[in-house]
Amino acid sequence: MNRRRSLLINVVAALLAGLLVYGVYVLQVNQVELQQTVQVVVPKDFIRAGQFIHADMVEFKAIQKGSYTSSMMTELTDVVGQESMIPLGTQEPILKWKLNRYHLLPNEQQATFQIPKEYLLTVSNGIRAGDRVRMYVSGSDGSSRRLFNEKEITVASVKSSANVEVDNPKNSNLLSKAQGDEQKMYTSRLEANGAIDQINLNLTENEWLQIDQLCSAKKAKLVIAFSSTSIQVQE
Repeated sequence: MNRRRSLLINVVAALLAGLLVYGVYVLQVNQVELQQTVQVVVPKDFIRAGQFIHADMVEFKAIQKGSYTSSMMTELTDVVGQESMIPLGTQEPILKWKLNRYHLLPNEQQATFQIPKEYLLTVSNGIRAGDRVRMYVSGSDGSSRRLFNEKEITVASVKSSANVEVDNPKNSNLLSKAQGDEQKMYTSRLEANGAIDQINLNLTENEWLQIDQLCSAKKAKLVIAFSSTSIQVQE
């Protein structure tokens, strides 16, 4: 009887020891996996919102595998040529949702409208393609109000009277950045900066018709104001 009890105790002790060794092994394996690193794409320096990303603006950074998420970018080709939708911090992993391609193009409900000069009262200095603006209407009777129910509008492109025609085939320095007509058109929008002489906005048909109805009779003019949400850092 004592021999059986002793044998049972030895068996139980061996099983417990085996489970302990296995548990330590699993813990060590998990620890090693956490210490392994993954190469993710990060900005070399701060990248502002609405900026076209080039190869010399990003690099790889090793992070612990335990910190990696599927939304992080691991290939340079997935980042280069995209546009930053919000500011990207220096050396912070770039997440997929923070990037977009051809964000300046109108969506399915919109078209890009050039605002006639005679419709404009003032336009904020320094507005560039990709910025968000607020639109106000100033009446001849001195009344003013904001348009489009607090909605902010995306600037498709801006241009100065002295600006080089960015879609000119002679501008090889610009066109070398793009492949295909759609990319050329998009790059031209990003490059059109300077003192504003013309401004193009992505608007729905109803929004444009409302502007045209207000301004065509020369009873009201537009005030286009830069919005701080264009540069707002999101956590």
